[in-house]
Amino acid sequence: MELAHSLLLNEEALAQITEAKRPVFIFEWLRFLDKVLVAANKTDVKEKQKKLVEQLTGLINSSPGPPTRKLLAKNLAALYSIGDTFTVFQTLDKCNDIIKSKDDTAAYLPTKLAAVACVGAFYEKMGRMLGSSFPETVNNLLKSLKSAESQGRSEILMSLQKVLNGLGGAAASCHRDIYKNARSLLTDRSMAVRCAVAKCLLELQNEAVFMWTAELENVATLCFKALENSNYGVRVAVSKLLGTVMATALIPKQATVMRQNVKRATLEEVLELMATGFLRGGSGFLKSGGEMLKVGGSVNREVRVGVTQAYVVFVTTLGGQWLERNFATFLSHVLDLVSHPRATQTHVEAVYSRRCVSFILRATVGSLLGEKAQIAAAKDICQAIGKQMKAVEAVVNDANSENKSGAADVAASQHVMVCALQELGSLVQSLNATASPLIQEPSIGLLETVTSVLLHPSMAARLAAAWCLRCVAVALPFQLTPFLDRCAERLNNLKTSPEAVSGYSFAMAALLGGVHQCPLGIPHAKGKMVVSIAEDLLRTAAQNSRLSLQRTQAGWLLLGALMTLGPSVVRYHLPKMLLLWRNVFPRSLKELEAEKARGDSFTWQVTLEGRAGALCAMRSFVAHCPELLTEDVIRKLMTPIECAMTMMSHIPSVIKAHGAHLKASAAMVRLRLYDILALLPPKTYEGSFNALLRELVAEFTLTDNSANTTTSLLRSLCHYDDSVLLGSWLQETDHKSIEDQLQPNSASGSGALEHDPSSIYLRIPAGEAVPGPLPLGVSVIDASVALFGVVFPHVSYKHRLQMLDHFAECVKQAKGVRQQAVQLNIFTAVLSALKGLAENKSTLGPEEVRKSALTLVMGALDNPNPILRCAAGEALGRMAQVVGEASFIARMAQYSFDKLKSARDVVSRTGHSLALGCLHRYVGGIGSGQHLKTSVSILLALAQDGTSPEVQTWSLHSLALIVDSSGPMYRGYVEPTLSLVLTLLLTVPPSHTEVHQCLGRCLGAIITTVGPELQGNGATISTIRSSCLVGCAITQDHSDSLVQAAAISCLQQLHMFAPRHVNLSSLVPSLCVHLCSSHLLLRRAAVACLRQLAQREAAEVCEYAMSLAKNAGDKENSGININPFAPGAGSRRDAHSRHQGVNIKETGLEGVLFGMLDRETDRKLCSDIHDTLGHMLSSLAVENLSHWLMLCKDVLAASSDMSTAAPLGGGKDEESEKKDEMDDDTMFTTLGEDDKSKPSVAPRWATRVFAADCLCRVIMLCENANKAHFDLALARSARLKNPKNDFLVLHLSDLIRMAFMAATDHSNQLRMAGLQALEDIIKKFALVPEPEFPGHVILEQYQANVGAALRPAFSQDTPSDITAKACQVCSAWIGSGVVSDLNDLRRVHNLLVSSLDKVQAGKGSSSQLYRESATTMEKLAVLKAWAEVYVVAMKIKKEAETKPKRVLKSTEEDEDDFGTVDELPPDSLITLVQPELPALSRLWLAALKDYALLTLPAEFATQLPPDGGAFYTPETIDTARLHYRNSWAPILHAVALWLNSTGFNASESTEETAAAMPNSQKCATAIMLNQTPGTPPTAKSLPEINKDRMHLILGVSIQFLCSPRPEEPVEHVTSCLQALHTLLDSPCARIHIAEDQLLGVELLSVLHRLLLTWDPPSVQLLVTGVVQQIMKMILRKKKILLL
Repeated sequence: MELAHSLLLNEEALAQITEAKRPVFIFEWLRFLDKVLVAANKTDVKEKQKKLVEQLTGLINSSPGPPTRKLLAKNLAALYSIGDTFTVFQTLDKCNDIIKSKDDTAAYLPTKLAAVACVGAFYEKMGRMLGSSFPETVNNLLKSLKSAESQGRSEILMSLQKVLNGLGGAAASCHRDIYKNARSLLTDRSMAVRCAVAKCLLELQNEAVFMWTAELENVATLCFKALENSNYGVRVAVSKLLGTVMATALIPKQATVMRQNVKRATLEEVLELMATGFLRGGSGFLKSGGEMLKVGGSVNREVRVGVTQAYVVFVTTLGGQWLERNFATFLSHVLDLVSHPRATQTHVEAVYSRRCVSFILRATVGSLLGEKAQIAAAKDICQAIGKQMKAVEAVVNDANSENKSGAADVAASQHVMVCALQELGSLVQSLNATASPLIQEPSIGLLETVTSVLLHPSMAARLAAAWCLRCVAVALPFQLTPFLDRCAERLNNLKTSPEAVSGYSFAMAALLGGVHQCPLGIPHAKGKMVVSIAEDLLRTAAQNSRLSLQRTQAGWLLLGALMTLGPSVVRYHLPKMLLLWRNVFPRSLKELEAEKARGDSFTWQVTLEGRAGALCAMRSFVAHCPELLTEDVIRKLMTPIECAMTMMSHIPSVIKAHGAHLKASAAMVRLRLYDILALLPPKTYEGSFNALLRELVAEFTLTDNSANTTTSLLRSLCHYDDSVLLGSWLQETDHKSIEDQLQPNSASGSGALEHDPSSIYLRIPAGEAVPGPLPLGVSVIDASVALFGVVFPHVSYKHRLQMLDHFAECVKQAKGVRQQAVQLNIFTAVLSALKGLAENKSTLGPEEVRKSALTLVMGALDNPNPILRCAAGEALGRMAQVVGEASFIARMAQYSFDKLKSARDVVSRTGHSLALGCLHRYVGGIGSGQHLKTSVSILLALAQDGTSPEVQTWSLHSLALIVDSSGPMYRGYVEPTLSLVLTLLLTVPPSHTEVHQCLGRCLGAIITTVGPELQGNGATISTIRSSCLVGCAITQDHSDSLVQAAAISCLQQLHMFAPRHVNLSSLVPSLCVHLCSSHLLLRRAAVACLRQLAQREAAEVCEYAMSLAKNAGDKENSGININPFAPGAGSRRDAHSRHQGVNIKETGLEGVLFGMLDRETDRKLCSDIHDTLGHMLSSLAVENLSHWLMLCKDVLAASSDMSTAAPLGGGKDEESEKKDEMDDDTMFTTLGEDDKSKPSVAPRWATRVFAADCLCRVIMLCENANKAHFDLALARSARLKNPKNDFLVLHLSDLIRMAFMAATDHSNQLRMAGLQALEDIIKKFALVPEPEFPGHVILEQYQANVGAALRPAFSQDTPSDITAKACQVCSAWIGSGVVSDLNDLRRVHNLLVSSLDKVQAGKGSSSQLYRESATTMEKLAVLKAWAEVYVVAMKIKKEAETKPKRVLKSTEEDEDDFGTVDELPPDSLITLVQPELPALSRLWLAALKDYALLTLPAEFATQLPPDGGAFYTPETIDTARLHYRNSWAPILHAVALWLNSTGFNASESTEETAAAMPNSQKCATAIMLNQTPGTPPTAKSLPEINKDRMHLILGVSIQFLCSPRPEEPVEHVTSCLQALHTLLDSPCARIHIAEDQLLGVELLSVLHRLLLTWDPPSVQLLVTGVVQQIMKMILRKKKILLL
């Protein structure tokens, strides 16, 4: 390969190598030339230009493959633009002659295509220099376009696009010709051609005014037609064209337009045009609206999905500011789409239309608007909902509602409601606490509006309103409890309205389901309230038949939702629940039989709904409270469940007797039953297997079901890697939520809340915005398939055989479409069963079972449906895995070998090649070693079958699986496989993207197989490595995003194994360009690769990224504002593609990544961005401090202004006047581009939280770096020596400002992060002296800022966790000794005093809003803060008393050890604490007693006080333990100091204690003082009280020091040891321990263990100090005894 690296092609070397290797050699030379031409000396190039042109034009005639012709054209064009242009016209003529040639043979085609590519490249590079020759060229291309085959058509269209790009407005004379010729090809049968036309027309519309004026309607019609029967690529390209043309028609972007005075389209016209596509589809285009909509027929789904994407392109092109101004119009238009009868012909169609509209709103409002504009948008949505609801109420209240249209309006309004409420919910949830103005402003009335929809006649609308309330409560947790109370109250008041019972119970269930997302929870009593409401509903259901159904459903729904609160709440209600469940079902078989004869159709409906509800609540219980599932409870649950199973067999006769409308309710019972059985251990219902399996098999083989419903689980049961065959990679695009509708299985993508109301309280599946349970018919089949997989491994072999035979029979019986459906379901069930077997490590069974299974599977390998073939291959692999016998595997492999050798049809060749891949995948390299050679040789042969891309795809995919699974055993086949991969990459047409994707997969698998060997320097390894690099280069340059993503992951692998050989200088810029791709998979791949690179070489990565920005300055169109489709071809509006172009300015790559965090919603992608920034920060932040701090500051500064880009001033007229004055160049910019330097939206709250975390990390990194970071004098002197030196201490004012901005933000998460940063700053900088004012520290000047940052955290409505954090910061600030003036200190001290009052007042204000443990957390945080302050105060006092002598120091105390003591009068801090001490000491002791009781082992649980402790309630004991664990140590230390200072003389009269505590705690305290509650307290003597206190302190200390957990902070250990040291200082304690020798021995043995296990010197010093104390004491006692 090295021989290829020369400026001229090394013809001698080329002649010497074999024919097969020549294309690779030529490609490698062209790659080298591409890099070298730009950098080479111009004179060198000119000298060799003649020869070079000869060599390059010679290559045109040598039938180059697609990647070669692309590079060849690029190099020729580059050569002419760098060297002389004399011969360019000759070369152009040569190319034109080749294009004109009449030779139509396949062999001549590559030469023609190469000539076409060269023509395009010339014009793109040199543009107007070739101006005179362009009419001839264009005519020539258009002529050959008519007769070309599909590959030629695509290539010609791409060349025309480049011609248009290069010439700009100069090509106006040809515009109409190109348009006429291209438009007919928009409906070409080849998808690649459709894409090429769309891109060519997109380029054309930049200059061709007629496209968005006179021809606008025709362009729209064309686009709609092009979307019919399209694939994903076409939908993306056509929607981009349609959206851009529409946006241009509305706001033209060229100076020519202004001069020509073209009539601009109005917004109404444009939207009307787009709506026709959405509602009507592509067939026929009638001008008048009314006439158009009378015609029946359904809308083509592909057209609707394409138009949906076009709406998003349209708005994105116009920009965020346009949307902000026109939002109300746009919203009403989009909502009108779903209320249109054409969009809602069937329920599934209505759901699809809703999904499309929700997608439009999410993709525009969610990503283009900043937080302020989003709040305004939320107001507009609120108004729209209110308006709709008024109209609905008018119809409902109209007593004589004979008017049919009114009822139709109500039906249509439900879909509008669903879309509006879902968007409102999503908006509020993404805004989080920033949305509080929406709730607090009465003028908006968000809550009233949403709650009013809970009474809407349609269930879908009520559920959407409930969901929206849940979103609001999760975003603003302080609203959760009030919402619940309000709903409960309304439910009680409106018990007689069926809608109210249904709506308010939905809302309550939704709110309960949201509790797990609110860390502070809800008060425990709310559980009791829900149970009583639910009981009441179930009890009164029978009283009024008008309400029976709603009350029954509501009662069970609430109980199901209650279960999500977890065991701590449910434990108290379990006996009642078990009783309710038992009573819903008949007690005995006799009752069950008797029941059949009774009742009418209505009572049966209520009964069935009630039982379904009960089973649903059970499922929720089993799923959310596994800890409570004891054997006894399971036994009690089985009674109703078994009864339900028996009832299943009776239901058909009931349906027969009472009508088919009971079918849905019966199906719901089955669904709930299957769901709960799948969660229970199969052993518990072994006895019912036979009956159950009969039901399950009948369910998914559609025995009693006339519809051909298919399961939705097949894709998820097939292997993730098979996505290229299944097309399931669409799940990983930005358009997932709408592309789902086009998947082939039943009801795919039609998930909606109304299909299963219980999903309102369940957790949302990852990646979904709103829960979308599938329609009941599909859900039941899904549940039966899942349960079949659970049960199958526990069934006897005899029954397995019967079922497998029955499956074969079912497939045989069914015909046509039904057969496909039955087969799909059966295969999913079989896969589910095999997966279950593998997980249970059990085998399939004896020979006859295997045989039956094998017959079933092998039959499907030849099925024309690719999904079934895929499933069959997967099933075969899984069977091999569970059978695990070599002979069986050999038999299966041999069968496929024979089949592949003889078969000629595509179907069996694809099926059996996949079978080989799957066998290897599941049996692994060792198990299938002997078949490796045959498998590889057959698949390599199949992969060369150029006649069928499908066979190539499947065989290459299987090959990749084999390479992956064989590992080192594949090493012998690497070279032939690699050479095949390269040959195919160089020859397969780029339009066969699946083949290229599989080639990329193979390449990646080969790289992994060779592994670390790739670093070697041997000849073979070098060849393999360079082949891999060439392969990566070809795939990187492919036009398809998935292929590019595969290339990136290959390079990522290569970089892992052989980092020296991956050229980062070209890789990093290309990754940066992909960061704004419109394809999610490509963005993911780019970020994942950057993440890996940043781990090792962060500095280089940032440097190369910046080089991209520098080059961009030179080349205006270098792809920095990237067109997501064509590499480099950027139309001027591409800055508005889904992601603003990569704008790598002074903020560098880091800035771009921070910007991405605001736009991206994909979890994996965001977590990779966080990691990448983290790695960069760790490597670069200390060296480049100002840059990183500036970055964080810019992001955080959004907190203070929280606005989007400044709105443009002036009305319409002013704007048009301004436009006349502008010159041509500025005309190109449109609204969205007013200020390119500003990011499109201000950073959102989540990004700001991340920036605040980064700030804390920077401080930590600096701490481990240079001392000068925390020493102003040192930093200044270092700065004088070298101005480039940068230190943290020099940025202190910025640090404080950032922490202040974060700590006072709307967002609670950001406040927490800000307080954390503030605490870090105080701790790290407290000791730094101010060089100019000796005796002072630098933090003193920031007193006001710190006080102002802390004050809001102590207001009444602040959540407990923030107040708790703020207490910590307060104690750090007061204890830091920064403040020397008592009055200044009082400001912060008063905050703590007010909190202490709250603690003494008992139940604080926040206790009604959140779980009781939140109050525990807050109170303990306050006591801990006071304890820390008291410890520091006593220390200062002690130091002042013993000035010359210094006492023991520990690490913790070092931080508190300040030189400012002289400034403070020795008793100043203690004077602040003194007044509070009597109350504090009591509370501290009470907290310690609580802690002591809570640390008792589980077997002593009965000894805990039944009413809880001083600061915790028994219901929240588990969460309370954590809070006690965080705060006991400083409290212990403070208590020891207090006892020592008072000399154990403070008595503790019970009356005082009682006075300091609320009633509920008196009883608990009494118990702790060893009294039985209710008996009058017997006053203890002081010695007894002291003895109790001693035991408490020693008990807590010894218990902790016995075995401190390794993750325990070292401060806890030091505090505990200091407490012991202090305690042993007092004579009282010494006497006590001296009397009780065992205590001393116990203490010494614990300390000995601690000394051996804890390393820090500070701990060891303290241990020896305590031991000294004990020894002194014992010696003293001996002296006394001796005396």
